[in-house]
Amino acid sequence: MDKNEFIRKMQEKLNKINLNISERQMDEFYLYMKLLIEWNEKINLTAIIEPNEIILKHFVDCATILPLVGENRKVLDMGTGAGFPGIPLKILKKEIDMTLVDSLNKRIQYLDEVINELKLEDIHTIHSRAEDLAKNKIYREKFDIVVSRAVANLSTLLEYTLPFVRVGGQCICMKGPNVEEEITNAEKALNILGGTIKNTISLTLPDSDNQRTIIVIEKNKSTPNQYPRKAGKPSKEPIS
Repeated sequence: MDKNEFIRKMQEKLNKINLNISERQMDEFYLYMKLLIEWNEKINLTAIIEPNEIILKHFVDCATILPLVGENRKVLDMGTGAGFPGIPLKILKKEIDMTLVDSLNKRIQYLDEVINELKLEDIHTIHSRAEDLAKNKIYREKFDIVVSRAVANLSTLLEYTLPFVRVGGQCICMKGPNVEEEITNAEKALNILGGTIKNTISLTLPDSDNQRTIIVIEKNKSTPNQYPRKAGKPSKEPIS
């Protein structure tokens, strides 16, 4: 897809979620797409590699949570993978101080190149598992918002994310449709880890039947020091 077509299609979709972006931001998204496709031939980043699909299912999808970030500055993207939703959020809102965390070093190398090529500032990458990083006082309960997209079931995900959120901050979980059972199963985890569901937003991506659910969780008390449990345990034995 050439640049002009990309700009036309990207803006067309963004208009439908009431978002206008600058020429510079459009350039950054286009370069990001090219790097994603190029690196995906070397390492497994995403199954979505067709430009129209990248625009809708990666870029526009991530942009849907921009209003929820508000004026919060310190944001962590847990299990960022190919950089979603952290890098699109950073492109759209330059004042964010963004931290990207992933457990696979090859993905971190890719993210570092994206950050360098796009000349993004105040964005940091960390190669670590959530369970290990959360024990570090530099990061524990230091973020206004923690975001995650398609990482784990909600109970497990909360154990990965809530330890990083400051009391009064929020966790924004990007999920697919039909999350009612996940929410029910996560009630105990919410109570133990210090979170309360503030809002659940259902939406459909523009000009598609792709349904999404955004779960907004407020941190109302500190997470007990024993959480998260040792690496691997939250996924194998979710709090229930």
